[in-house]
Amino acid sequence: QVQLVESGGGLVQAGGSLRLSCAVSGGDKKFNFLAWYRQAPGNQRELVAVLTASDHTNYADSVKGRFTISRDNAWNTLYLQMNSLKPEDTAVYFCHAEYYGGNIYWGQGTQVTVSS
Repeated sequence: QVQLVESGGGLVQAGGSLRLSCAVSGGDKKFNFLAWYRQAPGNQRELVAVLTASDHTNYADSVKGRFTISRDNAWNTLYLQMNSLKPEDTAVYFCHAEYYGGNIYWGQGTQVTVSS
């Protein structure tokens, strides 16, 4: 059974930094990609950053140059380093995995709040 567990969220002032982690357990680690999404109140869930199985990355325009997605060597943990945070980055951040064959999994989310 695949499980994704996020951690590292919290309250930070504008301009500050946070590092989110997502522990990936179970499954065979045969991903198409891993990703971070976020959802602010009243908004749809949006893609923040993607890390493919070949280690290519892609970012939403709103976070380019400020956020960095990465992983550990064993694909056990996915990270999102968030710098120069803005109040509009406030949201629940979700870890997402898509495996070969199309199975997808979500974490439970971690709250990030950026105060002005």
